[in-house]
Order: sequence, then structure tokens, then C-alpha cells
Amino acid sequence: MFWLHSLTRVCVFLASKCLPDSFVLVGILTLFVFLLTYFVTGQDALIIVNNWGNGAWSLLDFSMQMALVLVLGQALASAQLISSFLKYLSSLPNGHFSAIVLVTFLSLFANWINWGFGLVISAIFAKEIAKNVKGVDYRLLIASAYSGFVIWHGGLSGSIPLSVASASESLTKISAGVITEAIPISETIFSSYNLIITAIIVLFLPFLLACIHPKKEEIIGIDSKLLNLEEQDIELINHNKDKTLAHFLENSVLVSIIIAVPGLVYLIYYFSQGGSLNLNIVNMIFLFLGILLHKTPVAYVKAINHSAKSAAGILLQFPFYAGIMGMMTGTSDGGASFASMLSQAFASIATHDTFPILTFLSAGLVNIFVPSGGGQWAVQAPIMLPAGIKLGVSPSVVAMAIAWGDAWTNMIQPFWALPALAIAGLGAKDIMGYCVITLLFVGIVVSLGFLFLV
Repeated sequence: MFWLHSLTRVCVFLASKCLPDSFVLVGILTLFVFLLTYFVTGQDALIIVNNWGNGAWSLLDFSMQMALVLVLGQALASAQLISSFLKYLSSLPNGHFSAIVLVTFLSLFANWINWGFGLVISAIFAKEIAKNVKGVDYRLLIASAYSGFVIWHGGLSGSIPLSVASASESLTKISAGVITEAIPISETIFSSYNLIITAIIVLFLPFLLACIHPKKEEIIGIDSKLLNLEEQDIELINHNKDKTLAHFLENSVLVSIIIAVPGLVYLIYYFSQGGSLNLNIVNMIFLFLGILLHKTPVAYVKAINHSAKSAAGILLQFPFYAGIMGMMTGTSDGGASFASMLSQAFASIATHDTFPILTFLSAGLVNIFVPSGGGQWAVQAPIMLPAGIKLGVSPSVVAMAIAWGDAWTNMIQPFWALPALAIAGLGAKDIMGYCVITLLFVGIVVSLGFLFLV
């Protein structure tokens, strides 16, 4: 284990000393992609800038969804019933090893069910454990909570396997005519190779992360200033003797019930009709349960006001990532984008046996610059699916290789870590060193899986 601890210390040291704030990082990434696109594709500089500008606001809907997941999730967790339950769960670990194992396992399970739910709940739970378990490194705890996100695209909310499960004209078009009929999830999410890959990660990753816990003298716990700031921010409900109608309505449980019941009725009807979890439904669950569990409208408003501060990173940085995606997918006069050229380079050197793993690796590389499952699928599907057919590789395997590649390098991409970092009060440099260990482990497991199991 000495080599593992040594590798971890090197990764943590490099991340803490070399990795800037995530906003600075996205600025550097923007310049890097601009230069790569300019020299690789030969596009005019003004065209690249125009592609950046056209793409900058392409994630507005998604940005709002992510901001709401973060704000509504935190507000729900601050309700007394949920908070008490989390405190009970956080009292179960009796040391740093069991704390890391529990956080990672719950994060993996929650993200497999639904990534939006898992991303927020696991970070909130990790923060609660940090308050109650002495001697656990706070950075590793949050990194473990975020590491569970690596499994999402092989789970029930994976956007790529779900998109190929529904036949449509747009699916045929995006797959360059390769997929004309729906691919059932029995061949993607519930395929034997995907379940084996998932099981190995779920069974071994929690213990791997627990094993790299820093030595006692290197442990950094949760900052007491963060806890004090939390206590100052959360105001008590005003229980003065004001008898006005406004005060009565603001502090009425009945008003909260009237507001929440229609939403809950809609959710019951939605699921009774076979509806599945998606980001909008997760937000709706968080919203109306939060209203009910906070009991009064004024209590919920104050919880939202407190939680909304955490969304600043998402609001600031997502337009820049959207602009980067615009540069990556913008085409030259010959019709080639930098992202498509990158995918074609991997496809050109593949054989039947190596195509799935090379698709996975190429998707991981593209994901660093296009951190969106939908965006990546739009870029890679028209290239990798026809290439896979020529080599005799099933479209379902190609789709899952792209999906796992998209999830894999999220471990070194701050885009998706922003909600967890906002909840934790940490920066990307605090957790990315530990996340590299997850990246290496999952990369090996998935690569071997696509090499030997498909």
C-alpha cells in the first residue's frame, strides 16, 4: 500500500499547488481549446470566436436545472426531519475508514439511481459526516462523495442509453443512419458487461478510497469558520407577536400544504403513468417536499435564500463551458470540427477488438472539453457508430463506451464538481488530487471490461 499512498500524496500535492480556482481553470481551458481548434482545424480565428459566442448561452436551460438541483436539494436537506435523519446516519461510522466507505457507497448507489439526486445528496451527507466523525479528512470525504458520480452514465439516468432506447427520427439522424430501431436497456444498462463493470466499481472503490486516507498528521478536517458561517447565515424564524394577516399567512402550515399538494398530486400521477426520474422531476420532488417539511412558507423562503448562495459557481462558469463546447463542435469550411477530428483519429487506428476501448478513451478525452453527455453524443455518435459497424461492433456497445468515457473523466473536470464544491465550501484543488485515484481505478476497470467482456 506504500506505493498507493505515495501516488496519492503526489496527486494531492500537485493539485493543491498547481490547480487554480475553477473559474481561472475554465479561462485557461477556453484559451487552450481556441488554440487547438485554430491550429488543428485551420478555422479562422474570428469564426472560432463566433462559435464560442454562439455556444455560450446554449446551456441556459441546463444551467437553471443544475442551479435548482443544488439550491432545492440543500434547502430540503436543511429541513428538520431530513437533517435529523442525516445526523443519525452520520453517527454510524466510528472512524475515518468506515466514514469514507459509507459516503462512497451511498454516493455510488444514489448516482446509479439518478445523477442529479446523487450529486447533491452525497455531498450534503459527506458534509454532515465531517461534522460528527472526528479524525476524517474533509477533502477526501468530499472527493469520495463526488467520486460516486463516475457511475452515473452506466446507471438508470444515463442519457445515452436512455436516448437509444427510444426510436425516433432524430436518433436515426444523429447515428448517421446506423440506429433505426430502439436499443432496449437490456442491451445497455442491464447488459452483462455493464453490470459487471458497475459491480466491480461499487464493491471496490469505497475501500480503495478509504485506504488512501492521509496519515494523522496530514489530515485536514472541516473548517470551523465554515461551520460558524453556516450558523450565522441560518436565521431563526421570526416568532414575534405580530398579529397581522401577512404574518399569519407567512407562518401558516396550511398555506404550505395548499402550495405543495397540487405538486405532489402531479408527481403521483406522473409516476403512475410510467414516468421516470429526470432532472425536472428530481427538482419538483425537492421543491414540494421541501415546502412541506419546512412547514411554513417563511421558513422555506429563508432556507432557499441561504442555499442560493451556493449556485454562484454554476451561474458564472457554465456559459464559459458552453462556449468551449461551441468551439469544439464548430465546423470548418470542410465540415470538420475539432471534436469530430479527434474522434476520427481514434476510430482510424482501431480494430474489432480494440474499438470499444478506444471509443471509451476518445470519449474520455472529448469529455474534458465537452462535459455534457448530450453534447458529446451529438459529436461522437455520427462518427463512432458507423466506424463500429464497419468493424462489426454492436451499436449498443459503442453507445455504452461513449457513455462510460463521458462519465470517467468527470473526475478531473470541475464542471460537474461545482455543486459538490459549493455545498462543501471547497475549491477544485482540494479534491481533484484524490479524484485522480478514482480516475485511474475506473479507467482500468472499464478498459478491461470493454476489452474482455464484450
